Amino acid sequence: MRILALTLDLDDTLWPVLPALERADRELDAWLQANHPDVAYRWPIPAMRELRAQVAAERLDLAHDFTAQRHLTMQRAFAACGIAEAPLQALWEVYFNARNSVELYPDALPALRRLAARRPLASLTNGNADLERIGLQAHFAHHVCARDTGVAKPDPRIFLAAAAKLGVPPEQILHVGDDPAMDVAGARDAGLRTAWINRAGAAWPDALGAPPELDLRELGALADWLDLHDAGAA
Repeated sequence: MRILALTLDLDDTLWPVLPALERADRELDAWLQANHPDVAYRWPIPAMRELRAQVAAERLDLAHDFTAQRHLTMQRAFAACGIAEAPLQALWEVYFNARNSVELYPDALPALRRLAARRPLASLTNGNADLERIGLQAHFAHHVCARDTGVAKPDPRIFLAAAAKLGVPPEQILHVGDDPAMDVAGARDAGLRTAWINRAGAAWPDALGAPPELDLRELGALADWLDLHDAGAA
């Protein structure tokens, strides 16, 4: 069956996310040291990360909303220092700006341009990346994120929400992502076709069931495959 649209994961598919998250932690810590040194002293980076993990464990209702988890972490950190109102807007701007200062994989932008020229794309993410800040929003017809949808991958509902926005049956959408469980198994169980961006060349974990239709080392190979797919369909 012909593929009419693509959904595309963001973090660790278009860029490595860990460097951006670590940078965000450092810049937030530097801001706290300059503006609220008592909070910075009480909550150095390792302690702040532990607090966020505690918030995530306690607030399972926010598992789909990393932004809310961050806000609540900041509120608790300031409250522990006797400050009732954390400056959330300033804190979030520092963190969010650094979190979206990502460095694309070398193949990502050329492939994204080729893919977007052939099919409507919807980004599909559990994270809180901002495509407008990153400068990639023009390549996507839709942006679907867990925070807005109310559920996170691998829940089938987030994939079906993307299909509804695209106006395409799930079986004619190819979902592309790096995570075997969240992306491949999740999309497969929702009825989408699947492409695994397997940059490390890892073996497919058999415990997750059927492997992806496509197992690719980079996005350029996906664009090449789609060219061949279209040529075959023609």
